[in-house]
Amino acid sequence: MILIADGGSTKCDWILLDEEGNVALKTRTRGLNPAVIPEEELALRIHENEELPKLFDSVKKVDFYGAGCGTETPRKTFLGVLKELFHNAAVTVNEDMAAAVHAATTEAGIVCILGTGSNSCYFDGKDIHTSVASLGYILMDEASGNYFGKRLIRDYFYKKMPTVLAKDFEQRFNLDPNEIKVNLYKRPNPNTYLASFAEFIFTSEEVNGYFYKLISEGMNKFIENRILCYKKAQDVPIHFIGSIAHFSKDIIEDCFKPYHLELGNVIRRPIDGLIEYYRSEILPKMTQ
Repeated sequence: MILIADGGSTKCDWILLDEEGNVALKTRTRGLNPAVIPEEELALRIHENEELPKLFDSVKKVDFYGAGCGTETPRKTFLGVLKELFHNAAVTVNEDMAAAVHAATTEAGIVCILGTGSNSCYFDGKDIHTSVASLGYILMDEASGNYFGKRLIRDYFYKKMPTVLAKDFEQRFNLDPNEIKVNLYKRPNPNTYLASFAEFIFTSEEVNGYFYKLISEGMNKFIENRILCYKKAQDVPIHFIGSIAHFSKDIIEDCFKPYHLELGNVIRRPIDGLIEYYRSEILPKMTQ
């Protein structure tokens, strides 16, 4: 059996496939981003799950794809955590871009992630190429959940948010300045905290002018910095992975028009595409 995981900063999906490619288990843990979560906390979050500890002794292969795993130090740290837990398994840890590519396409294209954070790559049909290093939520992450969370909080306190929306925002979230600062500077996972505010946009009954402008500005920054950096941008389809992309599909299409870009697949949960990839590409090779 193969245990596959797709992990972000907010949540991590786990799928156990049997030899025929059937889903034997589907479960979820809290986010497992080794770039922002301490080593001991990573192990704790896996232990919290009722199902995963039952597999520690029996599973033979673990393939983890996750945010924060594209940098060597956190990747090695998390690899050690997983090897200690799943001590009889062959374990690999890969960046989340690899999962996004496998879920989105088998042909050349640009693949983008818009979730708690954001990222992009060019896939030539065989290898993944990145043009810009991902430096996380403080410096980058345009059009991500934490980007929009920051924008909402700033607009509220600068009084740029429409009055009706500001009143609703006050009722939905604790906007005490001290509470915000404690979460940002004292507590773990500030990127996830910021991203939680983005729900205000995407759970609204309609995309009003304020939200449309907010999303469009973030998408245009993402296009300019994370899509147009690839020479093939106007020659290949551009695929998106993640909840932010899923809920913003129409606006993404609008933003693409001035740049003459082609929107490809938009997939909310990459784990579903990963299942199909393993069924068609990995399991057949293992049984040969």
